[in-house]
Amino acid sequence: MTINIMFFLLFGFVVGFIAAWVIRAFSIAKMKREGVRLNGLLESERRVKENLRRENQMAFQMKESMEFELRRKIQESEMIIREMDRDILLLQKSNEETEAMYQMKDPEIFAIKKKFIEANNNIARLKAELSALKMPI
Repeated sequence: MTINIMFFLLFGFVVGFIAAWVIRAFSIAKMKREGVRLNGLLESERRVKENLRRENQMAFQMKESMEFELRRKIQESEMIIREMDRDILLLQKSNEETEAMYQMKDPEIFAIKKKFIEANNNIARLKAELSALKMPI
């Protein structure tokens, strides 16, 4: 009888050991699968983060280049405006000198010319008013 008990105890011990080993093997396999899955998830998150960082850097560089280009265009525009202002002043001075010469030489012709310019201005203004009445906005 003791041999039977010893046999059953040994059999129970071996079956328990095998059952524990199978449970442990399944647990380890499950943990490895979870580890692989988490590593894949972390790697994909790293790739997404790197792509976003690159896109952000490219957007920042594009913004900087656009700002540089716009500043350059503003400076060019300011230079052109200054040059145009100088040209306008020179033209005004030249016109004033020319008008003074006309007025000194032939004051009657100068007065008629001035009235002619005013008449043309009135005609242009009246045409604009007439066209505004014909074509409502």
